[in-house]
Amino acid sequence: MQAKHRRWFWTPLTTLALISVFPLLAAGEKAPSQDKAALVNGSVITRTEFDREMHQIQRRFSNAGKPIPASQLSGVKKQTLERLIDRELLFQESQKQGIKVDKASVDEKFKKQFPDEAKLKSILSSMNMTEADIKSQWTRGMAIRKFIDKEIASKVKVSEKETKTYYDEHPDSFKRPEQVKASHILIGVDPKADKSKKAEARKSLETIQERLKKGEKFSALAKETSQCPSSSKGGDLGSFGRGKMAKPFEEAAFSLKPGQVSKIVETRFGYHLIKVLEKTPESTVPYKDAKGRIEEYLKKEKVQKEVSSYLEKVKEKAKVERFLKAAPK
Repeated sequence: MQAKHRRWFWTPLTTLALISVFPLLAAGEKAPSQDKAALVNGSVITRTEFDREMHQIQRRFSNAGKPIPASQLSGVKKQTLERLIDRELLFQESQKQGIKVDKASVDEKFKKQFPDEAKLKSILSSMNMTEADIKSQWTRGMAIRKFIDKEIASKVKVSEKETKTYYDEHPDSFKRPEQVKASHILIGVDPKADKSKKAEARKSLETIQERLKKGEKFSALAKETSQCPSSSKGGDLGSFGRGKMAKPFEEAAFSLKPGQVSKIVETRFGYHLIKVLEKTPESTVPYKDAKGRIEEYLKKEKVQKEVSSYLEKVKEKAKVERFLKAAPK
């Protein structure tokens, strides 16, 4: 049984959407005419690249339980092609600035990302890609990031007034919910088990409960008897807020004071003894603690806007031809 830590703030953007390049192949100089999705200043974006990107997008939506509706598919295809064009334009701009990417750094990143050769082969096969394809993508993506950092991000500033205003206008983003830090001992039993099996499991926990009353340490008993993976840590589940645990478990944990051990609690996992180690009331993250993350977030927003503005100007001078009927101009 595991607690999921609630995030008190936003999830930081890991990279600009325009330069998220893992699912893509590098645009090439030549491709059969029937395989062209677009031409950007003479550089081909292939239909294969486009199809691979669409496949990744559709898979992400499906995994989230929200497949792309047929009525929206044409619009998604159009956006996908434009994103590919934007990336190609940014890469071309990086090359005009003479930006280079060290091959050794790409190789090192690859080894760290894919230490398991068997797993790598499986991934490459599922994506119909080669090691060279991935390294080519990463090289291009790193060049784009270097270009943006040098030409745009380095010039973007966020003032103290802006960070403080954001903090004041988004109070809910900085609330820390009430939390408890707890350990437990679990004797597992299938919820569909018959009465005798359940009675046997409960009896086992009652015996452990008696040992606790006689002075044995909770953590030691958890290591010895608990049937939860947390037993290796003395039953420690870490800190969690409301809505993260089974309801009976949560109600018992939040009703206890630090140091107290619950009565036997039944959940769908079986029978538990719960010990609360700490309780933290609801609070608000102070501005001084949130300032750095606010600044980072606002800067990324500004950089994204600047990149979009930059691309609009570049597109005015670029020769872009689109060939996908599903993604019209």
